[in-house]
Amino acid sequence: MTRFVTPVGKNVRTGLAGQVYAQVKAEFGFVGELFAALSPAPEVLAATWALLRESLLAGPSRRTDKEVIALGVSVANRCPFCVDAHTVFLHAMGEHALGEAIARGERPAGPRHALLLDWARRERAADLPFDQVGTALACHFVNRMVSALVGENLLPGGMDSSPFVRRAAGRAMSRTVRRRRVPGLSLTLIPRGCAPSWAEGSPVGPAYAALRAAATGEALSRTARQVVRAAVGEHDAGHPPLGNGWLEGALAALPERERPATRLALLAALAPYRITEREVAAWPVTDAELVRLLAFGAFAAVEHVERAITPSRPGTAPAPSSATASP
Repeated sequence: MTRFVTPVGKNVRTGLAGQVYAQVKAEFGFVGELFAALSPAPEVLAATWALLRESLLAGPSRRTDKEVIALGVSVANRCPFCVDAHTVFLHAMGEHALGEAIARGERPAGPRHALLLDWARRERAADLPFDQVGTALACHFVNRMVSALVGENLLPGGMDSSPFVRRAAGRAMSRTVRRRRVPGLSLTLIPRGCAPSWAEGSPVGPAYAALRAAATGEALSRTARQVVRAAVGEHDAGHPPLGNGWLEGALAALPERERPATRLALLAALAPYRITEREVAAWPVTDAELVRLLAFGAFAAVEHVERAITPSRPGTAPAPSSATASP
């Protein structure tokens, strides 16, 4: 189901990819297409898994609340794969009506979930728990990488569009999704870095820092990276107009040789679902280099959202020295 890259085999047990696969299998029972798609760049894979796990799965907030946030972000980013996935997870939590209502574009009846959904879709500052902020940021990254490298369908043949199929899938995953996780287990897979202050010294902080470090955009010149970040700011990390006018305008200041890679990064940040074989073929590199470049574009959008949803510009805090059990 992956596009443009050849994943590391899901039965691999060695190397960093194998270590991440082992944790993912222990948590979910299988390795999903997102993780397979990221596997050519193991440091991106490990950091993505760590941020998802420590915020969405192991953080102390109610899992249902975080799934509402994840679903709201996925709807806003027009990621059908992720919309279906988080709808299934809400079914697994027993929230059948809630998941399907949000997937249909409706507002939840409950005031808490309605407010969380509004926050997730509008990207405004709010004083929310660190794991809810981390969930939103993780999903902004994942939505873009999934749209670029996986595609639209969670299940073969578009079966995931059926509420009955989503409910059945959720029921099958109920025990796994409801399981409590011990925070911090993924930190053995990632390097320690300067964590943002909004993470409050939790394992979410070093996970976010690791993803920031993995998405450096080293394939791009400094000017090209500035072009990407400027375009993200201009379009508010949202959806640019149809057509290529915005894209060609952003690339105009760059030499021709830098445009293919920068084009891919821009698309990953703002319109990953528009990436085609033509754009990928114009920048012939290894699968690992492609994943890293797309990760840079996706994370440029994540950083823009981070500045918008946290009450003040993120600072740094030391990474925690040990994990504590989830309540």
